[in-house]
Amino acid sequence: MSNSKIVLIDHHPGRNSQTIGMARVIGTDPALIHEPSVGVVGTKGDSQCYLGVLDKVDAIHARLKARIGNEPGKLRLRLVQPEYTIATSDGIRNGTREMRYSLIGREVTHDALCEHLEATGLAGTIAVVACDKPPVGTLAAFLEHNQPAIIMSDGPIHPGKDPQTGEALDIVSAYQVAGHPDEAHRHHIACHACPGIGSCGGMFTYNTMQTFIGVVGLQPLHMVAPASDDPRRTGVFADELVELLAMQIERNLKPRDIVVRDSLRNAMIVAMAVGGSTNVTLHAPEIARAAGYADFWKEVMTPEEFNHLSKNVVPVLTDARPYGKYSMVDIDRVGGIQVIVKELLDAGLLNGDVMTCTGETLSQQIARLNPPKADGVVIYPVSKPYKPTGGLRVLGGNLSPDFSAILKLAGVEGGLENNVFKGRARVFEGEQDLLSALDSDPDQFQHHDMIIVRYEGPSGAPGMPEMLDPTSRITTLCRERGIVVALMTDARFSGGSVGLVIGHVGPEAALGGPIALIEMGDEIVVDLNSNTLDCTALSDPAVFSARKAAWDKVVASHGGVHPNCGIADTRLLHRARHTAVPATRGGGLHPNREVWVREPRPATPSGFTPTNKYRGK
Repeated sequence: MSNSKIVLIDHHPGRNSQTIGMARVIGTDPALIHEPSVGVVGTKGDSQCYLGVLDKVDAIHARLKARIGNEPGKLRLRLVQPEYTIATSDGIRNGTREMRYSLIGREVTHDALCEHLEATGLAGTIAVVACDKPPVGTLAAFLEHNQPAIIMSDGPIHPGKDPQTGEALDIVSAYQVAGHPDEAHRHHIACHACPGIGSCGGMFTYNTMQTFIGVVGLQPLHMVAPASDDPRRTGVFADELVELLAMQIERNLKPRDIVVRDSLRNAMIVAMAVGGSTNVTLHAPEIARAAGYADFWKEVMTPEEFNHLSKNVVPVLTDARPYGKYSMVDIDRVGGIQVIVKELLDAGLLNGDVMTCTGETLSQQIARLNPPKADGVVIYPVSKPYKPTGGLRVLGGNLSPDFSAILKLAGVEGGLENNVFKGRARVFEGEQDLLSALDSDPDQFQHHDMIIVRYEGPSGAPGMPEMLDPTSRITTLCRERGIVVALMTDARFSGGSVGLVIGHVGPEAALGGPIALIEMGDEIVVDLNSNTLDCTALSDPAVFSARKAAWDKVVASHGGVHPNCGIADTRLLHRARHTAVPATRGGGLHPNREVWVREPRPATPSGFTPTNKYRGK
């Protein structure tokens, strides 16, 4: 069971003293202190998203402890006490300046787990993760450490129910009534939107990324969708996780054996098929980097291929919130995400030969799980999909020369005539200015306005907050008045955002990107035929040069930082201001804005032979 790459504690009495003491405290055999160590990690935070994690960690730790010992059939391993990382609550913080810490929290989780995994020398780890960013930070740390590891998401919350109307509710329901004039109604919805424990229940970022982690191979597929309070999570799943970790250690099966180019491509295709969160295009590059691919958009999937797949190949298979009716609990009820994966495998859209954490290939895992056929209500078959095209699109154009801008096409409710939107720019220098306008005078927004929210990118905010609060208010405003108001930003969105909203526009305003040069009333054109995002005025080189020179002058007169940028008044925000990389590289914090890659992968082509239905280049 030992691993030659793990440095075992030697027999120095000073170093032995605490390991002996700890073994006695947690009830394991001190004779095992020189064996490779294993343990469980989890996430703690300030919302109900995290309340279920502790019970799962305790259950898994107890099962792991029961399997460890010197007796025949036991695992000769040193058990360490559970470790926790901290996280913020995206749901509570959206619309506040504290939301700047959400994406930074992914980096904090990664750093904390890196310290724990490497300094403790863990040869095997089981993680229980919750909310949006800690799972990605956990996976990235596992990939860098590259010792046997497995993840289980804590599980989604059950949807709420309005006792007056019977309508299913979730956190997005509560955000969408923020502009309602009746305070009692707002409070009524808030009281019933989020009962119990668990992370957001729709196909928002949490469930998009848990699905991603399952398909990429680090989480058993049948553990993704069940609710947080499902007894399997502290029962049979805990037993299974311990057995799977033991198998991985025995076979020396490591995260980088699992997370490879084709498994990353599989996971992105499934994200399209579930109409997933735009945040997947922010997290996938960071996961790929940790797996050894320096540039997701060159080495794993090009923007052109991404758009081809989403437009022509991959349909949306789920009628899920926020663009549809159902929750992740409903998806579990009709068979789970394994139903979706089987549909896509059978259609030839996924590579079933990639390895997974179960020791099986993806195809073998699906065959063993033997999921039912798509029910046609919650999950649709590929032959008769919920929507004919995939849920995501990346855009280039003169406002997005980095080809970074991302649109959740599955959530668009109108405004694309012949796949084109033309609107008038209404510029806001930050989210708080927009929220103030929505609070004080929502009637000022008119049909075919294009709201610009800038200086909220990774460096500008700093921290690249989500825009769930304003997008939810705008969605409600548009539905009530029968109009289309679009929004574009260098920040990002919650997976719960719907409407014609475009995020990750880069280069960001704080770095002098073209979004910083838009002026009030400029014509903005979104063209999904060419996948471009343009400001008509900036097509004139003379206009572009004049506006850029004026912007440079303002920056120079303010010490190199535009005055519309947020204040970086803590060490974490200062770190983000000066080290955050662009959204196309994951928005993470890397010194000198260089993306560090541990043991880069060789440039090898995909091993996947596409079917005739698959035409990506």
